[in-house]
Amino acid sequence: MVTDWKTDILGNVPIKFIDGDRSSRYPKREEFVSEGIPFLNAESINENSVNLSKANLITEEKFLSIKKGRLQQGDLILTTRGNGVGQAAFFNQTSQDALINAQLLILRPDEAYIDPAFLYYSFTTPFFKSNLKNFVSGSAQPQLPIKSLRNIEFSYPPLITQRKIADILSSYDRLIDNNNRRIALLEESIHLLYKEWFVRSRFPGYESVKLVDGIPEGWNCINFSEALILQRGFDLPNKDRKPGDIPIYASTGINGFHDTPKVKAPGVVTGRSGSLGSVMYVQKDFWPLNTTLWVKEFKKVTPPFAYCLLSQMDLNSYQAGAAVPTLNRNVIHGVKILVPCEQLQSKFDNFANLILIQIEVLKKYNYNLRQARNLLLPRLMNGSIAV
Repeated sequence: MVTDWKTDILGNVPIKFIDGDRSSRYPKREEFVSEGIPFLNAESINENSVNLSKANLITEEKFLSIKKGRLQQGDLILTTRGNGVGQAAFFNQTSQDALINAQLLILRPDEAYIDPAFLYYSFTTPFFKSNLKNFVSGSAQPQLPIKSLRNIEFSYPPLITQRKIADILSSYDRLIDNNNRRIALLEESIHLLYKEWFVRSRFPGYESVKLVDGIPEGWNCINFSEALILQRGFDLPNKDRKPGDIPIYASTGINGFHDTPKVKAPGVVTGRSGSLGSVMYVQKDFWPLNTTLWVKEFKKVTPPFAYCLLSQMDLNSYQAGAAVPTLNRNVIHGVKILVPCEQLQSKFDNFANLILIQIEVLKKYNYNLRQARNLLLPRLMNGSIAV
């Protein structure tokens, strides 16, 4: 550590620790609405980012009744309960009201001493995350008490150096965020075309196609299982994983890498247990974990069509289990779906595959950016690289 860095416990650093409201005002499940102000939970914090689409929503009236746990731009959000304990994210929304629930904690630094982005990056270093795990208690329900968090050591340089370090690392994240926005737009274009052709039935030449029993001639209304088969994923404990570049898919996305694939690409994966509803198109041989369902057979539909079909279905409505939501594939297999003719699916694939290739290129670019950032991160954060 260079001489101008300071080391102290977090409790002695000018940082406010703000937890969620636990009073009678705490929103109940029946108070959640379809449109409103985000009420963040542990699922909202994923891969060091804030995913507002995973948050529950509350009315403005309910939001105004709760003063504690309100987020501000520059806040660090930390998961303090559950399997994702210790996951950190930087809240950088400029005009978004939001609250945290009891699973989360806000760390709000005094910006005269601690740069908010520097604080966030400190919490994402392998050394700090490993140190933080030593303060986690509980096995059935892991938790990180605020009292324990205050006793974790934190090292920081002068403010000007903090800002330089944060700016270097932020430049990578800005590129990643920009690519993610481009990916989202490309994915939206595929789904919009799918809706136009196969939901609204405004496909090329639809004007001259006859309707038979209310559906276009050549289309079939069949059971889901006649078109494609979903299969539960496979166990792969951390101790059995070997270094490699084969992506391992969990219910929320890539969970790690392995040296051996279990399924040939292209593939379609969705969450089976815990996090439901997210559908992923996979263009490289992969390993789906047992928290997922993957398409084992594309019997009468193509992979791009299957990806859009599953994305349009309300998969959450097929869940079973109360404590841990679980997607029931047997119920899905009996659902009636419309399957267009092979020729129309082929035309759709011609468009979709071009977009999916662009998405894959951007995802690889983002992977390389993360790798470069992650190599720099610990060296910048321990002062071994001068800025």
